[in-house]
Amino acid sequence: MKMAAPLASKAGSAGTTSKPPFPELDFRSGARVEELNKLIQEFTKHDQREYDDQRALEIHTAKDFIFSMLGMVQKLDQKLPVANEYLLLSGGVREGVVDIDLDDLNVYARGTDYDMDFTLLVPALKLHDRNQPVTLDMRHSALCHSWLSLRLFDEGTISKWKDCCTIVDHINGATNYFFSPTKVADWFYDSISIVLSEIQKKPQRGMPKVEKVEKNGTIISIILGVGSSRMLYDIVPVVSFKGWPAVAQSWLMENHFWDGKITEEEVISGFYLVPACSYKGKKDNEWRLSFARSEVQLKKCISSSLMQAYQACKAIIIKLLSRPKAISPYHLRSMMLWACDRLPANYLAQEDYAAHFLLGLIDDLQHCLVNKMCPNYFIPQCNMLEHLSEETVMLHARKLSSVRSDPAEHLRTAIEHVKAANRLTLELQRRGSTTSIPSPQSDGGDTNQPDDRLAKKLQQLVTENPGKSISVFINPDDVTRPHFRIDDKFF
Repeated sequence: MKMAAPLASKAGSAGTTSKPPFPELDFRSGARVEELNKLIQEFTKHDQREYDDQRALEIHTAKDFIFSMLGMVQKLDQKLPVANEYLLLSGGVREGVVDIDLDDLNVYARGTDYDMDFTLLVPALKLHDRNQPVTLDMRHSALCHSWLSLRLFDEGTISKWKDCCTIVDHINGATNYFFSPTKVADWFYDSISIVLSEIQKKPQRGMPKVEKVEKNGTIISIILGVGSSRMLYDIVPVVSFKGWPAVAQSWLMENHFWDGKITEEEVISGFYLVPACSYKGKKDNEWRLSFARSEVQLKKCISSSLMQAYQACKAIIIKLLSRPKAISPYHLRSMMLWACDRLPANYLAQEDYAAHFLLGLIDDLQHCLVNKMCPNYFIPQCNMLEHLSEETVMLHARKLSSVRSDPAEHLRTAIEHVKAANRLTLELQRRGSTTSIPSPQSDGGDTNQPDDRLAKKLQQLVTENPGKSISVFINPDDVTRPHFRIDDKFF
């Protein structure tokens, strides 16, 4: 039997031109993956600002002003530690850089209210002399939360801070002082207001203009105008610990995406209590565990394409899910960390997969809403969505469904928003309307040379370390010599 037909077919195929591969499509929306990738790249281009020498100097001037102010706060009543260690994070609280509820925060918009935003964690108390694990009093609290008894501290500390405590008398006659996040925040706001009032009585050339000081829940938001820039500082009073909490000890036993990339010592170097309570918790007593220092280290292990997808997704959900404020960007950050544990590293390292990652993050968020389940990355037994009503989660899930049906359109909207914010910033810079006080750079003379060198150094650090946090060691008696630490490097 002859097999002529197959031979003829093979010969014929050799002489024909194969069709180009069909463009890769997203099954749910029909969007071209290539187009989504381009839109994410365009968003990233407009979202990431380049800092020239003038802007770098303005960043330094604002930072120096804030640290000088905190030095003066320390001198008011000696409550803050003399040699303190701050954690400076790029992005405000509203951007999800720390796990703080957004319900009590006033709405600030980039471009309209500020040009750059930062979060500064300021330890009111430090407990750095304990060996890990650190055991906290969680008998009265929900998971991820704790009361803090001043019994852990010496008599001098109790004497300084007892007016910022709630008092519990025991049957045996003993008195226990519990550090109150609301009272600490009230004291902090009052102290900052006093210091700023004194500073503004004697304005100096080149000093930033304080455009706004507001207490938003338990954080203090300050907007400074310096030169042609407006900078938002969300200042958060915290309790700082070295070591690792016992409640998160089991997390260290699991396999994680950062294994072999950074050391466990880097990840568990410390944690914080931030002034936030659980849904049914007592606001006057309850603090929330924060692993902001660890998250800074973990970010070093996340690919640039996944970070681009995360930033684009965050821009979409901040606008879309702003009312009611049930979902915060911190929830999305947690989902991204879980995805890093779940998916192979070589898959997440693909440079042209940002579209896949964006769609996956939207799917993950919708899945969490439908199931009303979003585990805290460091304490998985803590469900961060447990308190939400069925109506709220379904409302947000339906909103996300509209995004998933047309991700390209929502990306274009996010791009237009960030471009509009940039135009507002440029317009204000051209008018020079943020402050009537001349920029430090306009003073001229040799006295500016150290600041110029520092500005160039700061610009280099910002350029080389996008999105990373800066720890600053500062002595309030000599605020002219701050020491920077970006991740584990000192400057």
